[in-house]
Amino acid sequence: METVTKYVLWDVDGTLLMNGARAGSLYDEAIEFVSGYAPGGTRPGEHGKTDGQIIAERLAQYELDPELHGAVGAKLDELSVVASTSSHRREPTPGVNAALAAVAQEGWTSALLTGNSPTRARAKLSGAGIDTDAFDWEHSFFGDRARQRSEITAAARAALLDQPSVIIGDTPSDDLAAATAGIPFIAVATGIFSVDDLRETGAVVVLDDLVSGLSELRSTLRSLVE
Repeated sequence: METVTKYVLWDVDGTLLMNGARAGSLYDEAIEFVSGYAPGGTRPGEHGKTDGQIIAERLAQYELDPELHGAVGAKLDELSVVASTSSHRREPTPGVNAALAAVAQEGWTSALLTGNSPTRARAKLSGAGIDTDAFDWEHSFFGDRARQRSEITAAARAALLDQPSVIIGDTPSDDLAAATAGIPFIAVATGIFSVDDLRETGAVVVLDDLVSGLSELRSTLRSLVE
């Protein structure tokens, strides 16, 4: 009998990693390097948006050539690799390694579903001390070119077909994108959104974090395949 692989698709920022204070500035640094234009001022929160969406929106706001998108993304990768080995490297959210181990013990395979590029995701995770070999990179999905998070979940649904899958993330955008693809969503309040905020989503369960919520994470994974 053919074994069916079950996938937990993890978001990165705010879920596996704590949000970084400098993270948003890297986009403008990349844009300045590529275009010579120096953006200024503060920006509204962009949590839940993909890299592709953020780059496209900023290029449009600054009235820069959209064809710079690829070059900006490549520079963003470079800056993220450097940041991952500096004092600006990201910190894992509490309980990440135990949660990854628990997912494997429950018979699920961890993969990524993130707005980052593969290079950025790998650099940030390894810089935070998370074993990148804990993830199935062949069945991970990235948003460095996606304009909406729903594009990533649609790609995941198309690739995984009827294989059981669930998305773990920290924003309402994760929920909306998951719902678009018909994939269950587990919310964890380790980003900027509170438990109450996330209870307004369609999440099958909302966890305070991956420490106090570990047992509930396990039981939810079991219930999804009963």
